[in-house]
Amino acid sequence: TSNTSTRENKLTLPVQFIKGVGPQRATLLEKLGVRTAADLLFLFPRRYEDFTGQTTIQDLQLEQVASVIGVVDDIDETKKDGGHVLYVLLKQGNCFLRGIWFNQEFMLNKFRFGQTVQFRGKVSERGGRLQMTHPNVTWIDDLQTVPQNQLLPVYPLTEGIKQRQMREIVAGTVETFAPLVTEAFPDELRQATGLCDIQQAMARIHAPANADQLSTARRRLVFQELLILQLALSMRRQAIRSRAIAPPLPLTAKIRARIFGRLPFQLREAQRTAFEEIAADMAGRCPMNRLLHGEVGSGKTIVAACAMLLAVAHSHQAVLMAPTEILVYQHFNTLRNLLAGSRVRIALCTGGQSKKERMDIAEKIEQGQIDLVIGTTAVVNAQMKFNQLGLVVIDEQHKFGVRQRALLKQAGFDPHYLVMTATPIPRTISMTLFGDLDVSTLHGEPSQSEKVKTYIGSSENREKWWHFVERKLQEGRQGFVIAPFVESVEDSGVNSAEQLFESLANGPLEAYRLAVLHGRQSTPEKQEIMAAFVAGDVQLLVATGVVEVGIDVPNATVMTIESAERFGLSQLHQLRGRVGRGQHQGYVCAFPSDGQSAEIERLQAFSDVADGFELAQLDLKFRGPGNLLSTRQTGFPPLRIADLIQDEDVLVETQAVARQIIGVDPVLTHPQYHRLRNLVISRYGKALDLGDVG
Repeated sequence: TSNTSTRENKLTLPVQFIKGVGPQRATLLEKLGVRTAADLLFLFPRRYEDFTGQTTIQDLQLEQVASVIGVVDDIDETKKDGGHVLYVLLKQGNCFLRGIWFNQEFMLNKFRFGQTVQFRGKVSERGGRLQMTHPNVTWIDDLQTVPQNQLLPVYPLTEGIKQRQMREIVAGTVETFAPLVTEAFPDELRQATGLCDIQQAMARIHAPANADQLSTARRRLVFQELLILQLALSMRRQAIRSRAIAPPLPLTAKIRARIFGRLPFQLREAQRTAFEEIAADMAGRCPMNRLLHGEVGSGKTIVAACAMLLAVAHSHQAVLMAPTEILVYQHFNTLRNLLAGSRVRIALCTGGQSKKERMDIAEKIEQGQIDLVIGTTAVVNAQMKFNQLGLVVIDEQHKFGVRQRALLKQAGFDPHYLVMTATPIPRTISMTLFGDLDVSTLHGEPSQSEKVKTYIGSSENREKWWHFVERKLQEGRQGFVIAPFVESVEDSGVNSAEQLFESLANGPLEAYRLAVLHGRQSTPEKQEIMAAFVAGDVQLLVATGVVEVGIDVPNATVMTIESAERFGLSQLHQLRGRVGRGQHQGYVCAFPSDGQSAEIERLQAFSDVADGFELAQLDLKFRGPGNLLSTRQTGFPPLRIADLIQDEDVLVETQAVARQIIGVDPVLTHPQYHRLRNLVISRYGKALDLGDVG
């Protein structure tokens, strides 16, 4: 063990003492988060320049994907009909190959005569001349020699350090320090998974001889990164389950009949299945920790209401928390209507209430005179004492940590937890973000958004669209106009909610009753505006994304989304879910900001795809996991090498391995897991409150 700690101490050597770095470069490297030798080892290449399988121009075959190195002999461009074409002629001996780029004017400044470059792409022919369209280009001038049959790493850079310098620094670091990295995986785990050892992986990820070596090294490092994450999630899951005791609240035939008898309609099969899964969890002494997610309008609230009634049937209280007061009031009205004429006592608790109101409610909750509490996080912040809390429902995946749970723990019992989200979550994200939860998914019914016609707007058809909106308002329908900001942001080229309200109220829609709604308004103000909209007194609501979740006005059929590129696909899908909820056809038009034509492909996907789960998967592809798994939202450190789209199969495998290990050794106390445990605690201890594990 002392040998291991000595090796690890060497890996913490400050980067300035590494050959080729020094104090000045150390300051630059710090911008990349590189402070120690270990940080340099784990600064993985972003991609590789492929110099394997070089072909000469005279040996090229049509339709072949090939790599060719030559000298830039000619550069030409043409402009016509608003388009731009760039031609670059590559010379190799007496043979020529042409590269062609359409509408990529920025590429022009990257080439100069006499440069040595590599083109990699598919070979075609035009006018008797061989060519590649949009080939991948590697500029070889800053390489000391033309590499032969190599995969050359390309590292993230910061100003002041060139790619060649970075390659030299990392290569020297790998040679000296890679042999000091301690193997964290027990032999039997490596054998069972067919993974190479860590030192081999570290050496090969930075200098692979071929694609096979790169693949083997990458698989090992991706597996390790995802396994550590899944072990952390499994440890938290196990800790919550092993320590906490929840009140068992079984679903008897009599209680089931009473709950279903309360509902104004029969549950769909998917809803019934989800409720049965929830009820099975609530019957045990181990606290339920379940995520319920599904499409816009798939009926999650009713499933949650059934779970709350199950708690009440056993004389326990239930609380439903939502992120906005608008949503809280909507849930409150839904449940109050559902429970009209029953003996279930229901109360509201929000930050907008007076201190006296909140104190009165708190007293009734403590005395057991209230069964269901619907509120914002004010419920937790006020540190209310429940008489007998059986179930906590959290709407819209509020980050709800262990410490907040401790505030809801009452009289030695932990409540059951149900987390609801209307954002369909890609499988990889739910396994990563909610790996410690069981998941129920409401699939089945065609989503309500399939009934909504979605268009992409442009400045040319804007006037026509406002005429269409006006026609719908004349027919007695209502509508939304959505903006990304409350007030204008300088130089953003984006209209704010307030600007849109002014321009519409004094322009194309001046004959109609408009209102503006956003998060900066006071609670009474927001409630008043929403009540007027629900009652039909407001015909068009100009709002920010505050309406994204849960607002239910069946008469609203038309929505305009301004600067739509500012929203993610899942967010746009949520917004679309606000219209067409009644018997009338819904219409949405998404207008990108001027000059945002690059976003058209993503917006086109929103227009073409009605399925929220498919859109969430596309969001992951277009925007990357950063937006969905950002450190700001979740407290998770970013993944260094794993890619949640590309590595889904490894994620599934590591989750199974992690649960198997934690099932046998819940806090990794066995000596063979000592290194893994240290890695888990150092990387995820803070983010997942693992300080008290073990």
